[in-house]
Amino acid sequence: MQDLTIGKEGKLIFGFAAPMLLGNIFQQLFSVVDSIVVGNFIGKEALAAVGASFPIIFVMVSLIIGLVMGTTVVIAQYFGAKDFVKVKRAIDTMYISSLVAGVIVTIAGLLLARPILRLLGLPQEIMPQATLYLRIYFSGIIIFFGYNGTSAILRGLGDSKTPLYFLIIATIANIILVLLFVGVFKWGIAGAAYATLLANGIAFGLAIFWLNKTHKLIRFAIRGMHFDREIFIHSVRIGLPTGIQQTFVALGNLALMGIVNTFGTNVIAGFSVASRLDSLAMVPAMSFSQALSTFVGQNIGANKIERIRTGLISTVKMSGIVTIVTTIVIILWGHLIMSLFTNDSEVIRIGDEYLTIVSIFYILFTLMFIFTGIMRGAGDTLIPMFFTLISLWIIRIPLAYFLSGKIGAAGIWWAIPAGWFVGLSLVFFYYRTGRWKTRSVVKYDENL
Repeated sequence: MQDLTIGKEGKLIFGFAAPMLLGNIFQQLFSVVDSIVVGNFIGKEALAAVGASFPIIFVMVSLIIGLVMGTTVVIAQYFGAKDFVKVKRAIDTMYISSLVAGVIVTIAGLLLARPILRLLGLPQEIMPQATLYLRIYFSGIIIFFGYNGTSAILRGLGDSKTPLYFLIIATIANIILVLLFVGVFKWGIAGAAYATLLANGIAFGLAIFWLNKTHKLIRFAIRGMHFDREIFIHSVRIGLPTGIQQTFVALGNLALMGIVNTFGTNVIAGFSVASRLDSLAMVPAMSFSQALSTFVGQNIGANKIERIRTGLISTVKMSGIVTIVTTIVIILWGHLIMSLFTNDSEVIRIGDEYLTIVSIFYILFTLMFIFTGIMRGAGDTLIPMFFTLISLWIIRIPLAYFLSGKIGAAGIWWAIPAGWFVGLSLVFFYYRTGRWKTRSVVKYDENL
């Protein structure tokens, strides 16, 4: 656990963000490694099937992820206020609600996997593998919720290092298992899904064992858990807008995938690989945003509002430098990186085109996420939710549909940064109003 309410702001945020940055990179490596192995051992149809599955998975879990993030903010604010009784109750409440949600999502995912793929117009040659992958993945989604919920709790308590250790274990296990199941046992796309679930299960089991031995606040045991209705309501108030936002973002990605699907297997495969690399490139922005959220949550809880602006400036500088370096790397070596996933020249060309267009505008995404991180840490998630929906559903999706009809698949790629620009403009204007300071769970003196 780490107290972020005292000490040099920039140093604290960097120290907290660095383990999360490494952790998020390892998290993204899950899907990247799966795609590399699937693309090289099975083929571009399986590669496209895995890529087409991820937006559906994102839709099904987004709302729950948002609610867990709401609980993380509540934990951070109570921890900043040194109210450890409520911290423990918030943790129990998160585990109980995640368990219930996991059962619901599992059932829904198993029943709806194939109908959703049909609705998206997925090419018939990809359909069987995508359906199989989705059904296996959803059968173990409770493990995913448990593991990621535990990591979120630790981050709310200011501990970003411990989740990293277990994530490294999970990633190494996934690499070994996916090579074994797909490359040696020849289980096909099912092997990739089983490897991911088993790796998450190993990490979750080790995390629970270790936490029960070392943490007083976090002891995972069915007996003695207490569901706190008031804390749940606070978590829902903060997390529901983020969850809805995540869900509509996921639905937007699904709609985008529907447009991509109309261009055939090569474009689907190229987009699938490029978007995996895209997600990896965005990890620094998301990590610094998460760190800033916890920093803001603890400092608002401790009634130290004046530290937030200094923390923001430091975060913008640090994340900006990393983003610029990432953009340069992708522009120079995107084609080479694409070739790691497949030897199909057309798939490589399409993916490289996507990366070249989108990476130029990563700085817009970074700034948008940083300012949204402040709102989330303060508990103000409703207004940023609307901004995200506007940038996605009013700008990106319609523009992608329009431009793709005029200039082909490249029109979809250009629509993505257009949405980021609008989202950044809206959230920056709202930050300048200062209204987000009034949404804290733990109230502070507004005169400070």
